[in-house]
Amino acid sequence: MTSTFDPSVFKATTREQWQAAAEAWDRWGPQIEDWLGESTGRMLDDARVTTGSRVIDIAAGAGGQTLAAAHRVGTSGRVLATDISPAILSFAARAAAAAGLTNIETLEADGEDLRAIPDGTYDAAISRVGLIYFPDRGRALSEMCRVLRPGGRVSTVVYSAAERNGFFAVPVGIIRAAAGLPAPAPGLPGPFSLAGDGVAAAAFADAGLVDVAVTAVPSPVRFSSSAECARFERESFGALHQMLAGVDESTRGRTWERIEQALGEFDDPTGFVGPCEMLVVSGTRP
Repeated sequence: MTSTFDPSVFKATTREQWQAAAEAWDRWGPQIEDWLGESTGRMLDDARVTTGSRVIDIAAGAGGQTLAAAHRVGTSGRVLATDISPAILSFAARAAAAAGLTNIETLEADGEDLRAIPDGTYDAAISRVGLIYFPDRGRALSEMCRVLRPGGRVSTVVYSAAERNGFFAVPVGIIRAAAGLPAPAPGLPGPFSLAGDGVAAAAFADAGLVDVAVTAVPSPVRFSSSAECARFERESFGALHQMLAGVDESTRGRTWERIEQALGEFDDPTGFVGPCEMLVVSGTRP
């Protein structure tokens, strides 16, 4: 991404990529929940989601964390799952129905523009691995605050530093080289856009949130092999597909071969263990 970065084009491409990756993200759901289960629990704890809570889930995807929130709030609470991709939201709705959960609704919406939702509607706003991809994170956080009641909580899960997330940083580095992409400038969306020292806390404070806390959660990614991890990322990581959009199919194939080989450094006799650390970032609307 360069100085010519166009937020509207980025959003349109993001929507297209997640429309395409929706089925795979849902199919890999059990592995995703194993990977992100601990950070999700911490996010819900920090958001103070409990029986009767009203929760909005921003960039909800296929809804793993939506369902976790719905189980917590019970029949007296409700959860609204929003996402820019209607295809991926359809999987969230199906998962809710399969689980017998009647306290979940879905809404196709841009997290930077929640105009359909009145002020002060919710007790908690959550977002799992979504905030990092918003072109205007400040606006997204401001919208989350607006739809919360005073005293309501925002809690998000984001990646920590690249050097602590080899399972993702290795593919990102290889893809950037193959596609001739520079590292994103500060402030632009990307997997590690909130990983810098104090960056996430400052973003929350700038949005007017108080009592801001950042907690690191070790989240190793476990698969049977590096080949399985490469297949998971190739099929379901919309951000990686977006980065490769400008290269031909032959180059894409060779790039994924290099990624699989490079991920082999994380294989051991028990399988693949990819380094990963998530940050749970939380704050209160005054």
